[in-house]
Amino acid sequence: MAGIKDVAREAGVSVGTVSNVINRPETVSEGTRERVQSAIKRLGYVRSESARQLRAGHSRIMALLVLDMGNPFFVDVVRGAESSARSAGLGVMVCNSGQSPAEEATYLSLFMEHRVRGVLLTPADTTGANLDSLRRQHIPFVLVDRAGVEPGECSVSVDDTMGGALAGRHLVGAGHRSIAYIAGPSQLQQVRDRRAGMLMALAEAGLPAEALLEIPAERLDVAAGRDAASRLLGLVPRPTAVFCANDLLALGVLQVVYAAGLAVPQDLAIVGYDDIEFAAAAAVPLTSVRQPAVAMGRLAADLLLEEVGPDTQDHRHQHVVLQPELVVRESSGSRR
Repeated sequence: MAGIKDVAREAGVSVGTVSNVINRPETVSEGTRERVQSAIKRLGYVRSESARQLRAGHSRIMALLVLDMGNPFFVDVVRGAESSARSAGLGVMVCNSGQSPAEEATYLSLFMEHRVRGVLLTPADTTGANLDSLRRQHIPFVLVDRAGVEPGECSVSVDDTMGGALAGRHLVGAGHRSIAYIAGPSQLQQVRDRRAGMLMALAEAGLPAEALLEIPAERLDVAAGRDAASRLLGLVPRPTAVFCANDLLALGVLQVVYAAGLAVPQDLAIVGYDDIEFAAAAAVPLTSVRQPAVAMGRLAADLLLEEVGPDTQDHRHQHVVLQPELVVRESSGSRR
């Protein structure tokens, strides 16, 4: 591969002039700049990012670690983060923890080795121990889809308690008095908050907490939804509605209900969470609690860029909480 010295020799200029053309082109005369750029093109020169990184002490990469890249919700979060990163001249390294604290720790070590500019993450480890490694290395991070509690960090989340309440009020208003909640891993705060919101809605309607039957699921994916639905259909009496902790679970439920010959919403109403693109395209369009995923990713990246930018002393840590929205479709028809 051609090096910067080869470019300088080809263009008949110094190595410093080549460096200026690459990094500070406004400081070089137009004629010299064109000569160097022509040499770069002829030789196929590509500058070494690792060398630049060693000089600067950090890379031009922002890391984003999500719970599940198989979930379209996180794909939208990535889109939002990328739009902000690109505008600042940074790239985004996207990794998937698979909801595993051990995988999360491995990726955080990788980020530190590569001296990433900062980290956006939805923590899989609820103890906070993995985040301590970032704090020790003074690597800025922003929590995404998780409300922060520490004053020295930023977070962007959605009011999941309100989201659960929106789903609960909708189902109660449609006449349901026995509702199943298909939850994901209980250690995830989002799962607990959505359940709390549903219970709040039941209490507002004068219904007992026993009106909500929780069916656990080990993961937040379609397969876990199918497994939970099989258990749900075996219950006697069976709840008339089901609220799922995310849309992938809800789509799994819908598959099993259809295979059993039951009608949605006549035999079982279904409400999901996230409002991913597939929710509206399901065989029975899915009612869902919409999270502003793209805005969440963009805001989180903006906060991180502000913290690592030239005016970092003006940065103020924030815990931004966005509001969810209920999108009503055919899967949750009225029982009145």
